[in-house]
Amino acid sequence: MKFRRSERLIDMTNYLLNHPRQLVSLTFFSERYGSAKSSISEDLAIIKETFEQRGIGTLQTVSGAAGGVKFHVKVTDDEARPFVDELCSLIASPERLLPGGYLYMTDILGDPSIVQRAGRLFASAFADKPIDVVMTVATKGIPLAYAAANYLNVPVVIVRRDSKVTEGSTVSINYVSGSAKRIQTMVLSKRSLAEGSNVLIIDDFMKAGGTVNGMVSMLEEFKANLAGIAVLVEAEKAEERLVDEYLSLVRLSDVDVREKSINVSEGNYFKK
Repeated sequence: MKFRRSERLIDMTNYLLNHPRQLVSLTFFSERYGSAKSSISEDLAIIKETFEQRGIGTLQTVSGAAGGVKFHVKVTDDEARPFVDELCSLIASPERLLPGGYLYMTDILGDPSIVQRAGRLFASAFADKPIDVVMTVATKGIPLAYAAANYLNVPVVIVRRDSKVTEGSTVSINYVSGSAKRIQTMVLSKRSLAEGSNVLIIDDFMKAGGTVNGMVSMLEEFKANLAGIAVLVEAEKAEERLVDEYLSLVRLSDVDVREKSINVSEGNYFKK
């Protein structure tokens, strides 16, 4: 089947968007569309220029006989800032206040649009790093982990609070909860993570960082490497932060239950 150029451009764009960070050879596209490699190269140049102008991402060219192109998600600060401002506005709503000063976040983490955009920002921030796996703990951060993993084209590994028979043999560690100062346990299936894997840790909320620090300790048990840490919301007034290097979209500075006020601001995303 012979493709018109307009059809070819649309199909190539769709393929690249659905296969991020995957090396696609010119031969593959040439055979797919029955077109000369020179024509494919011209098409890719148009797509690359459009991607970069529109803030969609970029195409990395890999030279050599086994070369081709890779699509990497890239979000500009001009595109990211309105979304972070929207998140701040949503989180600052007094209606989110729960007894004890907790915040209701289920609607945000259950909104596919918000989760996908947050995942895209995380993927963009770590697009240039070698990442094999996204890791999270079995809480509300799971949707964020899957969203980022989708844009990075890597699997998700979920650390659990207790072992499941369906997980097979597991590795278990104890860690200190940063906020509650309690000894807690987390487990991970031995089959989940290969030795030497580069891991991006993602979580929905970080106070002192005890849970995230526990996952970092888990990586050591598997002889895996920490590629980065990203959280949706960080609490500014943590008594003792157990994690130093991390990326956050929103910073929670103060919650006043009596005055029904929630003070938030953008996180350190734009400073990294």
